[in-house]
Amino acid sequence: MLQSSDNAQRYSPNTHPPAKTVSTPVEQATIGRSLVIKGEVKGDESIYIDGQIEGTINFTDHRVTIGRNGRVHANIIAREVVIMGSVEGNLQCSDRVDIRAEGRLTGDIITQRISVEDGAVLKGSVQIRTEAKTSDSKNAGENKAAENKKDQHHQSQLPTVTDSSKATTTESLATAAGK
Repeated sequence: MLQSSDNAQRYSPNTHPPAKTVSTPVEQATIGRSLVIKGEVKGDESIYIDGQIEGTINFTDHRVTIGRNGRVHANIIAREVVIMGSVEGNLQCSDRVDIRAEGRLTGDIITQRISVEDGAVLKGSVQIRTEAKTSDSKNAGENKAAENKKDQHHQSQLPTVTDSSKATTTESLATAAGK
């Protein structure tokens, strides 16, 4: 059954154009460039900070993004932290820390994953942790004991360095690997 294109358009059961798909916008709060907040900031959505915050930031299950104009003097607890501005404080992330090329961080980090771009500044310690979720407390106790034993073994093999600028990543990795 061949039809001409005129007939196909005229008698087509789908004469209306397809509806546009509307995606839900990502819920994200924004602290603008001119805002200065002193105290505790917490919430249940992601946040973009382009202003100044002094105190604590707690977005346990969400992303905290420090914009290029953002200046933060606070400890941050979040699922994910992206730094493009300046942060002075400790970070505790359940997933990832991402320090972009123009970002600056002075403080200690505890996270599962970290990304530091060329040009970024990081002053502080980094602890990479795997999140072992066990419901059995006996297994958790055994895992903790094994982890402590492993940490003690690795610490006894690490060299003592008085000037951190003299230690290279290659030396640290080789020592940590037991070479």
